[in-house]
Amino acid sequence: MTSKTARKLIFASLFGAALAFGGAARAEEPYWPKDAKAYIISPKDGETVTGKVVVLFGLEGAGVAPAGVDKAKTGHHHLLIDREPPTAAELEAPLPVDAQTKHFGGGQTQVTLDLPPGPHTLQLLLGDQNHVPHSAPLLSPKVHITVK
Repeated sequence: MTSKTARKLIFASLFGAALAFGGAARAEEPYWPKDAKAYIISPKDGETVTGKVVVLFGLEGAGVAPAGVDKAKTGHHHLLIDREPPTAAELEAPLPVDAQTKHFGGGQTQVTLDLPPGPHTLQLLLGDQNHVPHSAPLLSPKVHITVK
């Protein structure tokens, strides 16, 4: 075997090992960066509001992409109103379209709600291009408000 052939074999082996290792690392990498967080900017937790409620969405460490767009480390907002977040089994299907689960598939980052008087909870959940939450969901803390 010539030294040129030996170098090619060594390079091919090292290149193959690098690809295999890189692939394994990507496969185990979580969808969201460790510092990613979803949060509600406004209203603040515990706030009492009068009339319509303007909800401003916050997102750090990840991006917003409209429904139908498959781009890594992005999603679009869903606002959970007066409901618990999806359970493990529900995380495998698209979120429902109902009064308690508002979809923002256009990439919107705010909404004005007309909620009845009384206590309410608001929580953000990011979904993928098909409105399915990721296996490690990016979920905001719940915000408790009272509407007068």
